[in-house]
Amino acid sequence: MRPQFHKLPLSSGASFLYKTWECNYFDKPWHFHKDYELVLIEKTEGLRFIGDHVTNFKDGDLVLLGPNIPHLYRNDEQYYKNKGLVAKSVFIHFTDYFLGKSFFDLPEMKAVRKLLDKSSLGIEIRGRANEYVRHKMIAMQDETATQRLLSLLQILTYLSTSLDMAPILSCGFTASNSYDTDRINEVLQFIMENYTKEIYIEEIASKLNMSIASFSRYFKHHTRKTFSHYVTEIRIGHACRLLMENNYNISEICYLSGFDNLSNYYRHFKNQVGVNPKEYKKRFLANA
Repeated sequence: MRPQFHKLPLSSGASFLYKTWECNYFDKPWHFHKDYELVLIEKTEGLRFIGDHVTNFKDGDLVLLGPNIPHLYRNDEQYYKNKGLVAKSVFIHFTDYFLGKSFFDLPEMKAVRKLLDKSSLGIEIRGRANEYVRHKMIAMQDETATQRLLSLLQILTYLSTSLDMAPILSCGFTASNSYDTDRINEVLQFIMENYTKEIYIEEIASKLNMSIASFSRYFKHHTRKTFSHYVTEIRIGHACRLLMENNYNISEICYLSGFDNLSNYYRHFKNQVGVNPKEYKKRFLANA
């Protein structure tokens, strides 16, 4: 499935979009847009899919995404079953030219321009920068349109000199909206929808009319990871979430995460996380 193109309408009298979102669960599909986007998860948790990367998200999760990066936030299953739960987020969309064609090319905006260029791989915002931007974004809800514009510029200026950030996507990921990117996004979407069960590389290769060898080279070229390694990363991320929820025993989580035997599950888990599932669960519950 290709990511859907989304275009959110601006409110009158605004040059960029600021929106708060409150619902029972996030329902947007795998999608992309031509804007830059600051996404703050104010309250909820689940799995975050951005380009070729998947990880858990929770309250305070904050990222800056460049244009055309496909993404999806999926809540934990309890949100889809329990209507009493609430998912809250705040997001800002803005274009490269929302302040004029050459605004970010001004000498004073040189550092911000570099920040926006780096966002082509997605940026996770952490530490003090996370705290600063999170408070600014929430406070913008009560500001006038002019104040919001100034607040957005303050956020971008602050981030342009911060070290509390890390790229999200692999260096080989390209977010250009081309046919080739549509094909790799179709593959990533298929993995995302099927990682909890057996996935056969032959099936995906045939969908693209490619041999297994050609598909393997193609996938590694775009993600800098082998197909099996990428699927394993997603499964381990899902397993970590289930371990933290503490609703299943370790053996059940093995099969719920798409592994076919405990030996592989333990080996891959320790290689990726550094400890075995039992120790991971023990450490999390001790600090919860």
